[in-house]
Amino acid sequence: MRLLRLARNDKKGIISGKSLFIQLMVYCSLLIAHGSLLCSDSALAKLNIVATTPDLGAIAKEIGGDKVDVKSLARPTEDPHFVDARPSFITILNKADVLIEGGAMLEAGWLPPLIEGARNKKIQIGSAGRVIGSDGITLIQVPTTLDRAMGDIHPMGNPHYLLDPLNGKVVAQHICDTLCKLDAASCPHFQTNLEGFSRKIDEKMVEWRKLTALFKGTKVVTYHKSYDYFLERFGLELVDTLEPKPGIPPSPTHINALIPRMNEDGVKAIIIEPNKEKKTPEFIAEKTGAKVLVLPGTVGGNEETEDYISLFDYNLAQLAAAIGGGH
Repeated sequence: MRLLRLARNDKKGIISGKSLFIQLMVYCSLLIAHGSLLCSDSALAKLNIVATTPDLGAIAKEIGGDKVDVKSLARPTEDPHFVDARPSFITILNKADVLIEGGAMLEAGWLPPLIEGARNKKIQIGSAGRVIGSDGITLIQVPTTLDRAMGDIHPMGNPHYLLDPLNGKVVAQHICDTLCKLDAASCPHFQTNLEGFSRKIDEKMVEWRKLTALFKGTKVVTYHKSYDYFLERFGLELVDTLEPKPGIPPSPTHINALIPRMNEDGVKAIIIEPNKEKKTPEFIAEKTGAKVLVLPGTVGGNEETEDYISLFDYNLAQLAAAIGGGH
């Protein structure tokens, strides 16, 4: 409007066409510069990723790099089945561009109401920003029948698949595909990171297989069925769990029957998660000579497991130190 008023007259009369042209050029230049800044800010905006667990978050950071901001909902020492669903999670999910969940009903007890409360169309089932980590994973222990008398079984199978590093590569591919859809300009960056992550896993697998060859076939007991993929990948044999059934606390009857079995089978280790009570495994260790190993089930479970690779470095080193080459 100011330009139009000036175009009509000024103190000396009609403004020359040349003066008006200059003013218009300056005005347009400012608009273009402002628009460029907006576009630049948009290009630099990072995708907000929310992962349900720290291991999923760690893989997302590997793939997204500096193009993403990642938040994990569950604490590293929490049981992922029973996460303390805080109100702040709703705000975090409301601002998410991407939600990565483990799937296989791992988070069924706490995640759905949070998503409903967040009211974010970007992360609903079927949306471009929703990643189900278990897609494409061959899950083990899928029940043929569902019966509550069997304990807290998972209808879709054991959801702790990320303790097999090769499954981590599958999840990384899912994340890369999703990020490429949401930020096509950064897709080459995501694909390069994926290639690097997969290569690191492959290189580490050579190292880990050499290490685990020393104690392949060693018999162990675990507290919960959290480590089954880990044991299967690295050649250890699971004799039983301290829980008589999944999710059911150890009972005197079960423990009294388990101790002679462990002695007979020569069980070398009792593997427990950091969030489990230690009184029962320590009692059993005294009766059997097995060593109690507290192995993190997810990234960040202790100071030495800051990323996905170091989780396996630490756990396998602990096993090697505890049981060595003894069967």
